[in-house]
Amino acid sequence: METTSEVSLRESLKRVFGYDQFRGRQEEIIHHILGGQNTFVIMPTGAGKSLCYQLPAIVQGGTAIVISPLIALMKNQVDQMNAVGIHARFLNSTLTKSESNRVKKDTISGTVKLLYVAPESLTKEENVEFLKQAKISFVAIDEAHCISEWGHDFRPEYRRIKDIIAKLGDIPMIALTATATPKVQLDIQKNLSMDGAQLFKSSFNRTNLYYEVRPKQNAKKQLIKFIKDHKGQSGIIYCLSRKKVEEIAEFLKVNDINAAPYHAGMESKERMKNQDGFLNEDVDVIVATIAFGMGIDKPDVRFVVHYDAPKSIEGYYQETGRAGRDGINSNCLMFYSYNDILKLEKFNKDKAVTERENARFLLEEMASYAESSVCRRKQLLHYFGEEYEVNDKNCRGMCDSCRHPKEQFEGQEIIELVIQAVKLTNERFDINHLAALIVGKATQHVKSYDHDKLDVFGKGKDINSDENFWRSAIRQTLLHEFLKKDIENPAVFQVSKKGDAFLDSPYSHKLSKDHEYDADADSEEDLDKAPVNVSAYDKVLFGMLKKLRKDIAHQEDIPPYVIFSDPSMEEMCTVYPTSMDDLKQIVGVGESKARKFGEPFLQMIADYIEDNDIVTASDVLIKTSGTKSKNKIYIIQHIDQKMDFEEIAEARGMKYEDVIAEVENICYSGTKLNIDYYIDQLLDDDRQDDIYDYFLNAETDELTVAMDELGEYYSEDEVRLMRVKFMSEYAH
Repeated sequence: METTSEVSLRESLKRVFGYDQFRGRQEEIIHHILGGQNTFVIMPTGAGKSLCYQLPAIVQGGTAIVISPLIALMKNQVDQMNAVGIHARFLNSTLTKSESNRVKKDTISGTVKLLYVAPESLTKEENVEFLKQAKISFVAIDEAHCISEWGHDFRPEYRRIKDIIAKLGDIPMIALTATATPKVQLDIQKNLSMDGAQLFKSSFNRTNLYYEVRPKQNAKKQLIKFIKDHKGQSGIIYCLSRKKVEEIAEFLKVNDINAAPYHAGMESKERMKNQDGFLNEDVDVIVATIAFGMGIDKPDVRFVVHYDAPKSIEGYYQETGRAGRDGINSNCLMFYSYNDILKLEKFNKDKAVTERENARFLLEEMASYAESSVCRRKQLLHYFGEEYEVNDKNCRGMCDSCRHPKEQFEGQEIIELVIQAVKLTNERFDINHLAALIVGKATQHVKSYDHDKLDVFGKGKDINSDENFWRSAIRQTLLHEFLKKDIENPAVFQVSKKGDAFLDSPYSHKLSKDHEYDADADSEEDLDKAPVNVSAYDKVLFGMLKKLRKDIAHQEDIPPYVIFSDPSMEEMCTVYPTSMDDLKQIVGVGESKARKFGEPFLQMIADYIEDNDIVTASDVLIKTSGTKSKNKIYIIQHIDQKMDFEEIAEARGMKYEDVIAEVENICYSGTKLNIDYYIDQLLDDDRQDDIYDYFLNAETDELTVAMDELGEYYSEDEVRLMRVKFMSEYAH
């Protein structure tokens, strides 16, 4: 029979959160907190950590203090609590003095059930004095991994939490994190003096997430294709820098994707506006910095893309964990180039030695994860101290390594050699030292320990002399549990019981070849300088489209080139557009031309694709943002205002001929321009009619052909401008 407190808990669970039952060990954790005991919770992102401290705060008297490093998450959770009638507030640097005073007054009066505090705010003496006056039920330390220098988001302020809480009295604590490796777990327990606290650890396995790593080649083109394959779905894209966030967000918007940026350098109001837009589904895609993090509790994020490599597996796991919190299958894609790892290493050069070494280790682990062909899920879970047996039943092809397995090879002799190297070096060295030793590389470090005199020195050279091969072999030996890591020093390898047993009685065991990524991959391709190669267009389809164009031109009594130019049709026969959006991205085709002439062409292409079983590649054409885009907008706006072209050129710092070229590009991209006001200054009506008649009866709009016919009487600029006028009136 349920006790009164259990009934009360379940009633509050239903009334406030809308759930009929608890998930996993939530109820057990909550009872532990209500019992006034210190509690340590390691639970993956999306598994319901927040409820573990929110519900006991609601049913208890007093105010629960929640220490959180993410301002965005504070606002999000406070908004959620207030929306269901629970009085929650936050205290951080975004508040004015009067707003802070109001929060403090409400807390002391006992009306605030949950007070979210940034660690920086907690360290201020005035705030400590204020908290002494409040009735505090317990303290929740969210994102507790920030305590550890081995964590992915170390914050020195977190080291002071224990001493500050001690000033407030004997108050129970609950520490929560989604990304604690065994070493980080140890650091948290030591720093908070929670060695005796009850540990509640859930599985890190997010079975509904598909993990994929792709080479960072033509990444922008891949990104557009990926997002358009998930049209209308919510997604997050993480980038390395604020500048990259702004660039990618603008790039997506130019390509008709409803995106917004989000990073710490933005005005607070703008950042909150974009966050709310994402939560309210006014924005489909948020582009954010890896360093800043998101802190957005949105259940239906269908994809997370890392445009740049993260700084650590902890960061990667936490960020991918923002996808699929509602349990529905979601995608996690990372674009990987080792160049990103090298960039991140440069950022660490000014850090203290220990911090720099820790950061380097985390980056090596990230690179290993990307390059290894072992099941992504197995690698992630192993990193967090959870073993996972890969088989058809549980991974179900939910990562690229399992869906597209790499070639395997016999590894018995290799594993034996790796275990021997670890044993003979007294289990005290890292992967680079062991790899150098096995291939017989007499580095200064190897010689200083006389390891060049060991039997194992150079023994692997005949198998493979590449240190990268042996680093991969060592990682796989670890993942298959023949080795383990030293908890106090995770860079160091030790031999497990399974490894000892293997040495006593070796047996056949398969290893896998790593993924191969080009170190010189195009991390930032220049789309303006990468025109589509249309030399290999489908000539059969081109002939069909050409006949269709001629038939329509005859019906409309206009030259065929007015409908679509040959280059435009060649691109159609290269990328096979099947929708109006695809067609509008073809060079020389815009909104009005696609709407006016596009339907029969799309139908013919769709029928041809189906009849010939063709896989389309319409994603290769994408629009670019940047200076050209800004020039285009400026020129269109000022043509509408009837500004002379010479004035436009001067205002934009362009040459006059460049303005005409841009006007042509705008026209041939599908925008109708009325430049009569300018042409009327250059040519009288008779001369305009003369050029007009030429284009109306010509078989092509090629400038060289037109100049052969008209050049004796007209300048090239005059013919080009009249061609724009003609195309604007007939083609749009």
